[in-house]
Amino acid sequence: MNQPMQAKQRIRIGDVLVQNKVLSQAQLDAALAEQKRSGHKLGRVLVQQGFVDEDTLLNVLGRQLGIQVVDLKHFQFKPELIRLLPETYARRFRAVVLSDARDHILVGMADPTDIFAFDELSRLLKKPVKLAIVSEAALLRAIDVVYRRTEEIMTLAEELGEELGEGDFDLERLGINEGAVDTPVIKLLQSMFEDAVQMGASDIHIEPEETSLRIRQRIDGELHEQVIEGRKIAGALVTRLKLMSGLDISEKRLPQDGRFSIRVKNRNIDVRLATMPITHGESMVLRLLDQSAAQLSLDQIGMPPKLLARFEKLITRPHGMVLVTGPTGSGKTTTLYAALNRINTPSVKIITVEDPVEYRLPRINQVQVNAKIGLTFARVLRTALRADPDVIMVGEMRDQETAEIGLRAAMTGHFVLSTLHTNSAIATVERLIDMGTAGYMVAVALEAVVAQRLIRRVCEVCKHPVQPEPNQRAWLISQFGPGIDQMRFVRGDGCTACSNTGYRGRIGVFEMIEIDRGLTEALRRGDVGEFTRLAEAQPGYRSLVGGALDFAAAGVSTIEEVLRLAGEDELDEPEVAAAEAETAPVAEATA
Repeated sequence: MNQPMQAKQRIRIGDVLVQNKVLSQAQLDAALAEQKRSGHKLGRVLVQQGFVDEDTLLNVLGRQLGIQVVDLKHFQFKPELIRLLPETYARRFRAVVLSDARDHILVGMADPTDIFAFDELSRLLKKPVKLAIVSEAALLRAIDVVYRRTEEIMTLAEELGEELGEGDFDLERLGINEGAVDTPVIKLLQSMFEDAVQMGASDIHIEPEETSLRIRQRIDGELHEQVIEGRKIAGALVTRLKLMSGLDISEKRLPQDGRFSIRVKNRNIDVRLATMPITHGESMVLRLLDQSAAQLSLDQIGMPPKLLARFEKLITRPHGMVLVTGPTGSGKTTTLYAALNRINTPSVKIITVEDPVEYRLPRINQVQVNAKIGLTFARVLRTALRADPDVIMVGEMRDQETAEIGLRAAMTGHFVLSTLHTNSAIATVERLIDMGTAGYMVAVALEAVVAQRLIRRVCEVCKHPVQPEPNQRAWLISQFGPGIDQMRFVRGDGCTACSNTGYRGRIGVFEMIEIDRGLTEALRRGDVGEFTRLAEAQPGYRSLVGGALDFAAAGVSTIEEVLRLAGEDELDEPEVAAAEAETAPVAEATA
């Protein structure tokens, strides 16, 4: 049944809240003054000022208008209904289609008193509209998820496939005419990038197969794929991307690397591109770097307060070396940039040697390595030492020569930051010695090693308390003792806000070893075993898995992420049974 009157009841939300004794007159006056200053809607100001929580505000409005309040956090949207209202209008009117009955369409709106929006929605949907009130924040999150461009990508791919199927289409001329912005390949690329940026993807993988094209996005460290039938479009995409990167479009036998910048949804994105010849053509991986996003500070990367205080003290030392280690994609570069941001002052000369330069930082001399012309890490590092730096950041210690130059720099009055690809802080020292670096150099120059990983954050919208499963509990007790039973864990069910994954975003997990006198002596002797024993016995030492457990116990992540980091995704039943047998007496004694 159509309820046009509900949209035409102009109410004064502040007066209604005061009448319902939710708000005092003094709070309303303060909020009105802030509204006048900021220009924001009064409801948003009231929530931001902490005068009323959003749920209470929605319930009062719903009762006043006589309409239902819908919680979008767990609402299951239907794609066919979402498409009834184009995304442009959904964002403009803060509205989304919820259901379609025989005699009306139910639309959720953040402001159901907006008469103009109500009239426009009725015109666009060509059916009587019934309104529900929804949270604006939840609505905007839902719009980002439900208006993904998956189907648009499929449609444009089909159009491009038909165009290429005509037989006389020259792939290598596709996109050369920069004025042809309406060609399907351009539209397809635009949709791909917009979808990736909207979902917060870090990489796009383009992988041609025998009869199809596989497009995958890495979101929060996990790959999500879409398969498009027909592989003719793969060549068109690769050619266009090569042209944008300035690569040789005729070279298909050798890998190539390039980069270009694009503007997507008012954000500047740097794209690093790598091609690789495979059985059915060329695959591509596009790394997306959002230059518009603010650089993370050390306070935001996930370091526990005590470890953060130690790390901040380390990076202000006048000389020595600090290494940040971990596998590819573990957030090492983010940590290094956060450290550089902290010490980047007019009185400090900083030079970086990177491959590639990922983010441009003011006041810092950043050098891009180019091995093709002999501009290697070692060569740039030697030159940098003659440029009177205070701090040098080396993107990666790739070989013995680079490592030794970096260590000598740390020994001669410079502070050096760098990375290594190792699995733990302890393994880093062994790796340096295996590279051929003298133990005495490592002992003298190295101040600390930080190992890190990224684990997924549980979705704040759909998380709920859970008990560990028996095999998980047994493993956790075997590793950390019976104190596990006093911890409270959570898990995400999956909702609109997290694309039904149960996770949203990632956070860093850290392990740090500071080189003290005992560790220095072990390094001088090259005694890796003694170094390991002393490092693990250091006060305040916490392993990566232990750090992940801390986040799980604090409700930031999940037990599953702890197990994944520990390499225990699938617990071995015999081992679990043994662990249960060993810990049962302990558990009974503490019960």
